Amino acid sequence: MQLNLFDELKSTGPPPSLIEYQPDFINALESHLLLEKFATELPWEQTTRIMYGKKVVTPRLTLWYGDPAANYSLTNSPASPSPWTKELMTLKNKVDTHAGVSFNTVLLNFYRDGNDSVAWHSDNDGIPGRNKIVASVSFGEPRIFEFRKRRDHTIKYSMLLENGSYLLMKGDFQDEWEHRIPKSLKQLKPRINLTFRKMPTL
Repeated sequence: MQLNLFDELKSTGPPPSLIEYQPDFINALESHLLLEKFATELPWEQTTRIMYGKKVVTPRLTLWYGDPAANYSLTNSPASPSPWTKELMTLKNKVDTHAGVSFNTVLLNFYRDGNDSVAWHSDNDGIPGRNKIVASVSFGEPRIFEFRKRRDHTIKYSMLLENGSYLLMKGDFQDEWEHRIPKSLKQLKPRINLTFRKMPTL
């Protein structure tokens, strides 16, 4: 079953036109090796953002990689990603083939423990139609992925993103739904998540 939601969601969860999930997209050994390589060799950054007039530190580490002409900036100042590494390009080609999309950027998120998280958001960056298709690959500690209807927060679901898993968000998911990785009180090991996107070009 490609849509691998929790048991109670199998009959009521979003249709396959919105989400595809594959738990063993990358085998366990390769996933472990990639997690270790990315965690120890990439120049991770912790960014800040302004929320309610205050500067807030993002509760995870991030990096952007991709094509030189891709622009991931949300401001008038363009921002080009770092060039693809060999491992990231190999993953991109595999994801492109599986999703049927040629992605030009990838956002890497490093969740160091259960305190790291990402708040409710949509990957369209507030721009309807942007990032209509986003592919996600996860390595390391399984984490809960929650999603809710943008206009009715009582419609809410959860699924577990496992080590080596692949998640494709498509259709109206980014325009009609929000998602997050919540904090956890449990002692959790590191997790690295890659979200492949098709961004505007310079």
